[in-house]
Amino acid sequence: MPHDHHDHLSPSGHPYRPDDDHPLTYWQQMEIAIRELLIEKGVVTAAEISAQIDAMDARSPANGAAVVARAWTDPDFRKALMADASIATREMGFDIGPMKLIAVENTADTHNIIVCTLCSCYPRNLLGLPPDWYKSRAYRSRTVKEPRKVLAEFGVTLPDETTVRVHDSTADMRYIVIPARPAGTAGWTAEALAALVTRDSMIGTGLAKTPDA
Repeated sequence: MPHDHHDHLSPSGHPYRPDDDHPLTYWQQMEIAIRELLIEKGVVTAAEISAQIDAMDARSPANGAAVVARAWTDPDFRKALMADASIATREMGFDIGPMKLIAVENTADTHNIIVCTLCSCYPRNLLGLPPDWYKSRAYRSRTVKEPRKVLAEFGVTLPDETTVRVHDSTADMRYIVIPARPAGTAGWTAEALAALVTRDSMIGTGLAKTPDA
């Protein structure tokens, strides 16, 4: 489940993907029609739409890593982040819009993991596009029922005394995990620390990398 790759390779050596030549769905047709109507009515321009798409495509886990690294190094920011993550991250330039963002912090005795049991709600402004496994039925159903087994499949084995908390995202609420800061990083800059923060560690299916990783 944790793997996104395909087992079969094309003659070029790249993962094989079937051609996406199926007819447009109803929703795809609706998107095209509404987009063209908005442009025709002068509500937006084609350039503005293109710029917004570029901005959306540019979102990546590096955004979230910057937030985590700052929380590790700036006590005042960490306090603000835990109080209202929407406001704290917006002040860093990562606007989640009208949705509520909640930061949950891993500690010595608590591990947090995020899921969306209904679909694939995800803090895209901080983590980019969700991985395929996050959207899968297996992850969405099993994480709430057997989180320790799911974590073990991702290579995260926790002590029995560690409490595992599962957070279910919704259409108007998103979560980000603040992983525990790795040992041996005292005095590191926020930029250096951000390189240790992985996408999976901010979902909860992984841990931050260690300095020697």
